[in-house]
Amino acid sequence: MKISGNDRREYIQRHGHMGAQKEAGSCLSGQGSFHPVRRLLCALLVALLLCCSLLCSCGRQGERGQGPGAVRIGSLKGPTSLGILFLMEEAKENPADYPYEFRMATGADELLPLLVKGELDIALVPANVAAALYQKTEGGVTVIDINTLGVLYLVSGSLEIEKVSDLEGRTIYLTGKGATPEASLKYILEQNGLKPGDYTLEYKSEAAEVAAVLAQDPAAIGLLPQPFATAALMQNENLRIALDMNEEWEAAREREGSQKREDVQKREAARKKEASQDNSQEEEAGGMVTGVTIVRNDFLRENREAVEDFLKHHKDSVAAVNDDPDKGAVLAVEAGIVAKEAIAREAIPRCNLVCVTGEEMKGALSAYLEVLVGFNAELVGGKLPEEDFYYLY
Repeated sequence: MKISGNDRREYIQRHGHMGAQKEAGSCLSGQGSFHPVRRLLCALLVALLLCCSLLCSCGRQGERGQGPGAVRIGSLKGPTSLGILFLMEEAKENPADYPYEFRMATGADELLPLLVKGELDIALVPANVAAALYQKTEGGVTVIDINTLGVLYLVSGSLEIEKVSDLEGRTIYLTGKGATPEASLKYILEQNGLKPGDYTLEYKSEAAEVAAVLAQDPAAIGLLPQPFATAALMQNENLRIALDMNEEWEAAREREGSQKREDVQKREAARKKEASQDNSQEEEAGGMVTGVTIVRNDFLRENREAVEDFLKHHKDSVAAVNDDPDKGAVLAVEAGIVAKEAIAREAIPRCNLVCVTGEEMKGALSAYLEVLVGFNAELVGGKLPEEDFYYLY
């Protein structure tokens, strides 16, 4: 019977140590009538078997796939994980081609220590959390893509809210006092000419409480993220999406950019070329940023090819879930991200799942972080990150 190379290696791994120990015991104990030359050959055989065993073991550990050679990815149970659902499925079915291990957590405080300790390689986290971690680790992480744009929606049963200026004199219910939803909302209100005294903000401890207010009073106005916004709509037919805050953010950025361009042109009318460059930078700013993907720099330095492979796979996965929200909804429920398939199916197209990289990523993310710094610098770790925060390949 002919034995293949793989079978031979497996046999050595299973029986090599035992056989070597038996031979070595016989040789070294002096049992039997071994000639010195035969003893030498026996010792060489023991060494050879041990080397083969070690080489086979190392070969197994170096293989990419679920196990020691896999890229370890962490994410949160929320919209930022929806874009990798198809990739998670591929990794289960074909680990050789999709060498990833996934860990999903309910909060960033669970993932970040693992990333810092080197127990995770890549993580999908809120944009401001990524910036704060960059400061905390003294530049130890890099953003490789934006995975989710704006997921905030203004929900109400009132037909009077058609534009941002209609919020004057109204009360808005929201979560996260001092957090990013408030910062984003205030920026949009300010860019539409509304000052803090022109409206009232009522804070709730969680999105479910905001939804409860809307259920009791459909005329109330609530700022809700996905999938809570969709869940509220499905539970109360009197509610509607009054304003898509991602669209309002883009409009506000464009308005601010136009004003900046005007100012530049007034101050530097003779420097048209520079003004044109400033214009292009403003136009590339893009929408609101919710989630980004970061990598440990130690891992990036040693595994750049693996990181770029992940970016390709991530982009394909995002396209797949956007193209097939029905299957995406099934996977979202299985992953524990959304409670019901019907909610997930409607919410996925509203989550603005993307895989934005390079200069476009830098433009949108840096513009978003600038707004957060203006609201509360501590949201991003005290100051804006340096240029090396952005992965431009």
